[in-house]
Amino acid sequence: MTQQKESVVTPDRFTSGLTYDEYLSRIQRNRQKFEYNYSETELSADDASAFRSLASREAGPAKVLALGEDWCPDVFRGLPVMARIAEAAGMELRVFPRDENLDIMGEFLNRGESQSIPTFVFYTSDHRYIGHWIERPAKANAEMGEVMKRYEGLDRSKPDDVAKLRQLADEFQTGPVWANWRVETIRELRELLEEKSR
Repeated sequence: MTQQKESVVTPDRFTSGLTYDEYLSRIQRNRQKFEYNYSETELSADDASAFRSLASREAGPAKVLALGEDWCPDVFRGLPVMARIAEAAGMELRVFPRDENLDIMGEFLNRGESQSIPTFVFYTSDHRYIGHWIERPAKANAEMGEVMKRYEGLDRSKPDDVAKLRQLADEFQTGPVWANWRVETIRELRELLEEKSR
């Protein structure tokens, strides 16, 4: 998918977005999960160097716009990863709540139809569109079916099942599956930017 010729994301609109710290200070839920995923995300020296090199190129990703909502597990897993990458690379990261910015979301729909988040949109220093990345890595999509099997047969109307659902979600979100998805997010973003920033 290519970006529309007349984007609603002007340079002024981009700079009106929230910094990552500003976004965290305003969210209503899951702050601990954002903080956990941020603290658990580590870039290798090679990845950090590669992102810095990419961001320094004339056609490289000097700026990144993120669309998200604090209730979304893919956002509280993926946005902290993007924050770490932006810090390592020296990219300017601006966060926009999706539901308050549906005009931006409309330019970057998943498969042209779904308002999937997080969405990361990369720009050069002079605000030329480079590319975007949506929702979660391919590995996560491939593994979602297995993950969802853990929740089969549980009834949200039964207190015992609700407690079990919470326990499963907590284990899943702090376990090796999500850790691997964070790593895959870094890998996919690096591949995308290496391809698009030539």
